[in-house]
Amino acid sequence: MLSLIMGFDPKSATAISKCMIMGAAASTVYYNLKLRHPTLELPIIDYDLALLIQPMLMLGISIGVAFNVIFADWMVTVLLIVLFIGTSTKAFLKGVETWKKETILKREATRRLESTGAGGNVEYKPLPSGPANDRQKETKELEVSVIENVCWKELGLLVFVWVAFLALQIAKNHTTTCSPAYWVVNLLQIPVSVGVSLYEAVSLYKGRRVIASKAEQGTVWQVHQLVIYCIFGVLAGIVGGLLGLGGGFIMGPLFLELGIPPQVSSATATFAMMFSSSMSVVEYYLLKRFPVPYALYFVAVATVAALVGQHIVRRLIILFGRASLIIFILAFTIFVSAISLGGVGISNMIWKIHQNEYMGFENLCKYDV
Repeated sequence: MLSLIMGFDPKSATAISKCMIMGAAASTVYYNLKLRHPTLELPIIDYDLALLIQPMLMLGISIGVAFNVIFADWMVTVLLIVLFIGTSTKAFLKGVETWKKETILKREATRRLESTGAGGNVEYKPLPSGPANDRQKETKELEVSVIENVCWKELGLLVFVWVAFLALQIAKNHTTTCSPAYWVVNLLQIPVSVGVSLYEAVSLYKGRRVIASKAEQGTVWQVHQLVIYCIFGVLAGIVGGLLGLGGGFIMGPLFLELGIPPQVSSATATFAMMFSSSMSVVEYYLLKRFPVPYALYFVAVATVAALVGQHIVRRLIILFGRASLIIFILAFTIFVSAISLGGVGISNMIWKIHQNEYMGFENLCKYDV
């Protein structure tokens, strides 16, 4: 859209869009850092889930960026349309399922009020989730201080992964594509990402940590389950890097399919997206890929829009008593993205066909990635 409306060249448009994603994600994360889990005495961001998947997500993004260079534009466009329509459909169906569950709970609450003779509207209560222990209770404090709501150890490990990947990306930019040093730097991303995810996976397997948002399933883990989660993270990153996304569009629906509550799914996916998008922004800045004044302006706009959007969505959830609104908004956004981005991609394909341009696989070694 930046290319079509504002007239930026593709490289600058991509870089500025990453800046906007980073601004929106950072402001949303700051907003979420003050919120508590809808049903548990925990932060709304699931740090253990993020620590398990985020390193693999960043590894997948690096692989996906390389695939983006190799694959022809029409292949990327077709994959984008198929994936986004499929993902939006799954998210919509998940939203309908959640809506029905919420309707049942609201009816039960209404009957209880009528049986006790109490009047008034039914108060919003999130769908129950989380382990059945003394922590599962109504959270009276909807907001707390940011300092109290941050899991510093997990955040420190995620920052370590971010810094390590950024350093490797900067080092890669100073090597010749496909040279031995280039491949060595790329391969060094594997021990960094696998090491951190493996640490979290072992902790989950031995019961030292739990993914509370998975309810009872988050306390007992099998090896194959942890491997599948990590594979999902890599695949989401590959798709995100291939399609030029931050990974949030992929992780949000994925978390929903894994049984994570909508509020936690949205908050955790945005938290993960903040790391991947900010790393790209720093790299683009070092490469001087975007004009800083324009980038600052669009970041400010995206930041304000994200804060306003978060506030409005939260009010709507409380007003209507339905967290499924988050899922419907996600499904609608993905569907609109499929139509708009797919339309632009198809238009470019038609133009290339008329120009008789080459539309096959490209040589990775001819590009600087």
